[in-house]
Amino acid sequence: MAMKPGAVVIGGHYQGLGCVRALAVEGVRVILLDSENSAGKLSRYVDRFYRCPSALEPERLLQFLMRLGESRNLEGWVIFPTDDETVYFLARHKSCLESVFKVTTPRWDITRHAYDKTLTYRLAAKIGIPIPRTFYPRSARDLEDPAIPFPAIVKPAVMRSFFRRTGKKVFPAGTRSELIDAYREACRIIPPSEVLVQERIPDVARNLFSFSPFFKNGRVLGRVIVQRLRQHPVDFGHATTCAVTVDEPELERLGTRILDAMNFYGICEVEFIRDPRDRSFKFLEINPRIWGWHTIARRAGVNLPHLLYLDQTGETREIDGYKKNIKWIREITDVATAAAELAKGRMKIGEYLASIRGEKELAMFSLRDPLPFFGEMLRLPSLWKQRGF
Repeated sequence: MAMKPGAVVIGGHYQGLGCVRALAVEGVRVILLDSENSAGKLSRYVDRFYRCPSALEPERLLQFLMRLGESRNLEGWVIFPTDDETVYFLARHKSCLESVFKVTTPRWDITRHAYDKTLTYRLAAKIGIPIPRTFYPRSARDLEDPAIPFPAIVKPAVMRSFFRRTGKKVFPAGTRSELIDAYREACRIIPPSEVLVQERIPDVARNLFSFSPFFKNGRVLGRVIVQRLRQHPVDFGHATTCAVTVDEPELERLGTRILDAMNFYGICEVEFIRDPRDRSFKFLEINPRIWGWHTIARRAGVNLPHLLYLDQTGETREIDGYKKNIKWIREITDVATAAAELAKGRMKIGEYLASIRGEKELAMFSLRDPLPFFGEMLRLPSLWKQRGF
């Protein structure tokens, strides 16, 4: 009997490690690729590790993957991306790569509606999905529009280069003069056509939710819904540090509508914010890839990477339901984030203890696979510095 194909995970940070573990525990052989010496390569579940060019060097990465696939007989192996740059690369080079591999990222004409928030928000508005009030200024003169509410935020339509250069997801603005300054600063970093202005929803940190399915042909074949309890930085975080599975059917209804309108295929995170002023959910963005807290799904009974792998290799499986009140914690950053909130009086000790009590999944530590956690702990001072603690 011929061996089933394995998987190639690009990115060895904690979300990539989670994908490696999710596949390997189901008997899938996994090759891990990374442009850095990430802790994931220490996992006992990694069949082989290779240093590869960054997705920021697309031609070199394409040549590397094609040579690897042909030299190691990886025909039919399934590729999983774990960051935005790799999503862009895979979508753009999907037809070439699929002469050897199976690529889980949809074609660019589909993926771009998640990648470019201008397209995402316009699609959401077209099909009647609520979004925060959003404006698309063509110049600084458009910022005089009296309809722009304050406080506001300036954000990029395309995150990859903006975040890489600033380390931030948005620029906040409390007044019109601050808005103009933030807009001009953003225009020095990205093209003006990629700059968006959006209302700032109150109490962001307590109202973030996500719907994360395996989606195919307009149907949800497995999913979890979570509330993201903490993130870093607190108000405009680029990484969740604590999450819990919840029951919010409205998020599945809204998320399914926009994914269906995109003709999306695969696993993803669809982000929402609950507006405390009227308790309505408003759509924020789609991450069409492996995301930070995805391992909560396996703990809750829905192994999303494995569902996608099975479908790519010819076996479609559906899982109905998931466990509620399962926690997920990013150990090294959640401790520091919670300590800062406690010190500032924005969280009580009882609230913190409740958030970590009960059945939980840790981002890095595993008794069955401990080396990646200890490898990361050796880099703890530099990691905390990189994340602004």
